[in-house]
Amino acid sequence: MSGVTLPARAKLNLSLDVLGTRGDGFHDLRMVMQSCSLADEVYVETAGEGDFLAQTNRSYIPTGDKNVAVKAARAFYEELGAPGGAHIRITKRIPVCAGLGGGSADAAAVLTALNELHGGALGTEQLMSAALRAGSDVPFCLAGGTALAEGRGEVLTPLPPLPPTDVVICMPHFSCSTPELFARIDARRSRCHPDTNGLLSALGEGDVLGVARRMYNVFEDVLDRRAASAVGTLKLLLLENGALGAAMTGSGSAVFGLFPDRDSALRAQKAARDACRESFLAVTE
Repeated sequence: MSGVTLPARAKLNLSLDVLGTRGDGFHDLRMVMQSCSLADEVYVETAGEGDFLAQTNRSYIPTGDKNVAVKAARAFYEELGAPGGAHIRITKRIPVCAGLGGGSADAAAVLTALNELHGGALGTEQLMSAALRAGSDVPFCLAGGTALAEGRGEVLTPLPPLPPTDVVICMPHFSCSTPELFARIDARRSRCHPDTNGLLSALGEGDVLGVARRMYNVFEDVLDRRAASAVGTLKLLLLENGALGAAMTGSGSAVFGLFPDRDSALRAQKAARDACRESFLAVTE
């Protein structure tokens, strides 16, 4: 049987706030999330009952149940209430351990592809249920666009789309531990919070500059000294070269800036080259 190939788009956190801990061990979050054109390519075909496998062009990425794409495929058939299997091939372009939601994007693409292969057997609510079982960011990656994400990240409110905007994404020479950052957040008695409501108003007005000036990620406040210095250096480089605003995305370590035009984005990408491991030019979608 022939399969389906889909893009798996990265996500950016225009804002990220941690409101507190929950009884289930997760944290309550309030985030404005945005998809962009940086994407993996995901190919999915159906396989025999219980036969789930994910292959990628990165040897360090697991192929079995530890891969969120495989978790998503299993969740799809659980929601469908029927036996099944899936073979998945992922061409990775989104950096891992970056806060860009690459694994979640791959999982969302798997759900969409399997639903297409099964004639649209699952409705939106069922797909979202399967997505949440795969991971907290998978529901947003399934929906895409611009959204307010609350709860664990699964309570989504669609927002007016950010006008197509050029983005430069920079990967520092380090990665961040998400559990460690949450632990540091929990240990802080007081902290700053993003102006999420102001950002929402700016989105409603199509004000890209207003959005960019309100971008804020609370995880930046609890980075260790080395990481904070690297993130700060990249943000400054982007801002000095024309970015309207810059922030770290997710739990890091990727840093991104929003730009008024492609020329300034290209200049900034060139200027940041020596300060980061790799960089990407993308557009919000």
